[in-house]
Amino acid sequence: MKRERLLITGGAGFIGSAFVKEVLKNRFVLPVIVDKLTYAGDLSRLNEARGRYVFYKADIVDKQSLRPIFRKEKPKLIVHFAAESHVDRSIRDSGSFIETNIRGTQVLADLAREYKIKRFVHVSTDEVYGEARQGSFSESHPLRPSSPYSAAKAAADLLVSSYIRTHGFPAIIVRPSNTYGPWQYPEKLIPWAVLCALKNKKIPVYGSGQNVREWLFVGDCVAGILKALMRGRTGEIYNLGSSEERKNIEVAKSILELMHRKKRTGITFVKDRQGHDFRYKMDSCKIRNELNWKPLLSFGKGLRVTIEWYLDNQQWLLRKWRDIASFYHRE
Repeated sequence: MKRERLLITGGAGFIGSAFVKEVLKNRFVLPVIVDKLTYAGDLSRLNEARGRYVFYKADIVDKQSLRPIFRKEKPKLIVHFAAESHVDRSIRDSGSFIETNIRGTQVLADLAREYKIKRFVHVSTDEVYGEARQGSFSESHPLRPSSPYSAAKAAADLLVSSYIRTHGFPAIIVRPSNTYGPWQYPEKLIPWAVLCALKNKKIPVYGSGQNVREWLFVGDCVAGILKALMRGRTGEIYNLGSSEERKNIEVAKSILELMHRKKRTGITFVKDRQGHDFRYKMDSCKIRNELNWKPLLSFGKGLRVTIEWYLDNQQWLLRKWRDIASFYHRE
């Protein structure tokens, strides 16, 4: 795979940009990034990689925009991150989630077949399984998504699986758990909580804060996806989880303690999200055993690293405040 073109959709997003930087450590491919640069996309995430990748601003739903990119760059590998990913936004309006997550995946997969891509990694989510009241989900567990976001991702997974079965499509599906770390757009819990603390606002937590998530540091996430790209078996699905579970209220309290804001800021409980899954938990033995992957950063250490990054990059974070506050109607 030496210096082959690797097409990365959503490469200016949170996880996609971290993957670009992870790939560049190995120098075995040239990253070709396709990103629509929606509100959550930001090329400043790639400042340190400037001059070492090719970038195209394009919408994956638009086949006529993508075809010239395929024709010119002739990619042999694709890692597909591009997606609408915020559950709250999907509840408010699911249209863009259906278009990007399902239709966009179909357009990309059709072009990948047309241009004879050697490997296609589809990045999904643990949310396609629905909630796990007990135990954990293996890769063979039925999909029971709860939100429009997770339903769109599950549909994309099923579409990719159907292409594998019907066309012999050389794809792999990776399902990461809740990913966090530097550069995450502050509509997700951890950066949103940090931003609220910086603004001396109470951190809003849904319901009673008892919902449980499995937290995975972004560096460990992209290392696992790269393992799947390089060594994964075609046609397989790999869960990518840390096994580190935390209640949302515990995460919020930890952030306040690490930022020394517990007395000044605090937490406020807000009306629970519609259809809110109580708990996510995956069995990730398959990728650990087959591909020799394991997370390197504990949640405690990863959270400290993340908060330190946001404190060192407050201007980037604070610039997002108005957009997020207006979405939630909070000032």
